[in-house]
Amino acid sequence: MTKEISIEVYGTEVICASCVNAPSSIDTYEWLQAAISRKYKGQPFSITYIDIEKPQTEAHQKDYAERILDDEFFYPLVLVEGEVVGEGYVQLKPVYKELEKHGFAATE
Repeated sequence: MTKEISIEVYGTEVICASCVNAPSSIDTYEWLQAAISRKYKGQPFSITYIDIEKPQTEAHQKDYAERILDDEFFYPLVLVEGEVVGEGYVQLKPVYKELEKHGFAATE
């Protein structure tokens, strides 16, 4: 059994101005949650949505929120186990690749 993998999606309600036609951060969060659950049935992961405009209690989350607000990253920003796997217009392939590095196997 693989350990629970942590996925974080950083964003805000406002759609990234540089990410034309990209879904909102919350839409990306919900889409990733559904896609990962479907592809890797029964494999443990937690997915957290972090609103970069709200105060953060976790130091690393505060750091990433500040870096996004300072234009170092586009949002939504997606991390798997602390590794950046997507920003702005997020794609599934890099997310899946990182999950598989941590022992996930497709159940489709």
